[in-house]
This record gives sequence, structure tokens and C-alpha cells, in this order.
Amino acid sequence: MQPVAKIFAGRATKALAEQISSSYGISLGEVNVLQFSDGEFLPSFIKSVRGSRVFLIQSTMPSSDNLFELLQMIDAAKRASARHITAVIPYFGYARQDRKDKPRVPITSKLVTNLLEAAGATRIMTMDLHADQIQGFFEIPVDHLYSSSLFIPDIEKLKLSDLTIASPDMGGSKRATAYAKQLSTEVVICYKQRKQANQIDKMTVIGDVSNRHVILVDDMVDTGGTLVKAAEMLIDQGAKSVRAYCTHGVLSGQAIEKIENSKLEELVITNTIPQLKQSSKIRVLDVAGLFASVMQKVNSNESISGHFVM
Repeated sequence: MQPVAKIFAGRATKALAEQISSSYGISLGEVNVLQFSDGEFLPSFIKSVRGSRVFLIQSTMPSSDNLFELLQMIDAAKRASARHITAVIPYFGYARQDRKDKPRVPITSKLVTNLLEAAGATRIMTMDLHADQIQGFFEIPVDHLYSSSLFIPDIEKLKLSDLTIASPDMGGSKRATAYAKQLSTEVVICYKQRKQANQIDKMTVIGDVSNRHVILVDDMVDTGGTLVKAAEMLIDQGAKSVRAYCTHGVLSGQAIEKIENSKLEELVITNTIPQLKQSSKIRVLDVAGLFASVMQKVNSNESISGHFVM
């Protein structure tokens, strides 16, 4: 007999959680958050979760309160005798800190995995990790979903002839190659050198884009500097048009203004991170149905391998 599924949400991604629970076919559980005057907060479940499979939905973008609220909810579910606790993290924050690339720095993504396990999570569900190997940081099952299952059909609907897929950096070459294979098209790589984080020194393209419609694919867009510079360079190299598909719209600082004033035709993102500002150049695809489908299969112990296609 499978346990009863119950879905709860943190405050950061409650709108997405409501869409997921609607697609799943059950009501979103109520969480009361007591807010103290000094900023401390205390979440609690209104109804019993004893013996249930609990899905806790929260993206962990800054501030760190979002991560800590998820940890508190996991701990509360564990202490309330939930049978299974799945942390559904559409956007896994701190994933860029996945290695020690200079002396005396933390590997924060490993620290986050330790915290989630220590709190009591028995399973993790997330989408497009910045580095695939983060799955190996966990000692519990990880369901790593790919936005390509949404992006590739959307790209096909554009019916672009002379299509080329591009990676904005060397690290994304595997992703770009997988997209190009699925779409039976060419692939090019943008090679960038940074002065420091979020600041590009120079960029070149490896491959020919003349008279091609180019689509950049990446796991996230933060300040928008890489995409804007890549689009400008590709147009200068003779591309007919440049679009970008990026899973997580971090869009910090002046990112939206940069994109609006760039040579990008459009930027397509998902709703793993809520967007407070709108732009005529930014289009958002909904991931709720994908997460709901996988959650249903997890609860009924069905295979989800079909969702792991890059």
C-alpha cells in the first residue's frame, strides 16, 4: 500500500507549488509561518503528516532564509513522523560552488547537501543542476530533471531553418551537444575568459554561425552579461538571429535591462524562480506539469527514467 502524498510549500515558490499540486490533483497543504520581530521564523504544518509521503517544495535562491525555511520544514516533517520526505528544489541554489578552485574557499554545494540530509530529507528532486556531479554529493536518491523536455519541443515549434545550437561557455558544451543531437543540427561553442566572477574579459566563438539562426542554451542566466556579449558577438560573426534558452532566471542586478537592450531576439526561461519584473523579450515556460508527473511516479514507485533525457 503506497503512502498518502501530501504537498507543502515554502514561501519563496508558493505560486509554483500551487500549480504543481493542481497538476498533481491534490490540494496544497497549509503551512503556518510564525514571524518574530527580529526576523526569526517558525514554520509548522496545520494537519498531521504521520505516515505520509511529504513533498516539500522550495527553490533555494538567495536569501539564505529560503534554504533555512526548507530545512526547518524537513525537520518538522521528520519530527511529525512523516514516512518519506522529498525536498523538491526546482532551483538548487549554491550549485556554482561545487569545487575548490582556489585556496581557502568552501564547497558550499556539498555543505548544502549535508544540511538537507542532516535535517531528514529522504529524497531530493531538482532540475538542471549547475554541475551534474552534485548528485554524487548526496547519500540519498536524487531525481535530476532536465528542462530540455520543455525547451526542445518549444524550439521545434519555431520552425527555424539553418539552426545552430550554441553554448555560451566551454562548461556547457555537453548540454549544447545534447540539444544539437536531439534537433539534428550543428553546434558551436563560445569561449570566454573572465576577469572575475560575473565580469567577462573577452569572448570568441568556436565554429561558423554565418547565415544561421543561433540558439544559446544554458542552465541559468544571472547578470545577463554572458548572454548579451555572446549575442552581440554571434551577430557580428554573421548570425541571422540569436535566442537564448536558460532554465533558471536568476536575473540579478540590471540583467533585465541588459537583455531588453541586447541583440537577443528573446530569452526563454522557466518558472523555477519567481519573476517579479516583466520584459517583452523574456518568455517563461511552466515546469509544474513535469514536476507533478515525476512526483506521482515516485509516490507510486514507477520508473521515471523517461524524464532523464537531456
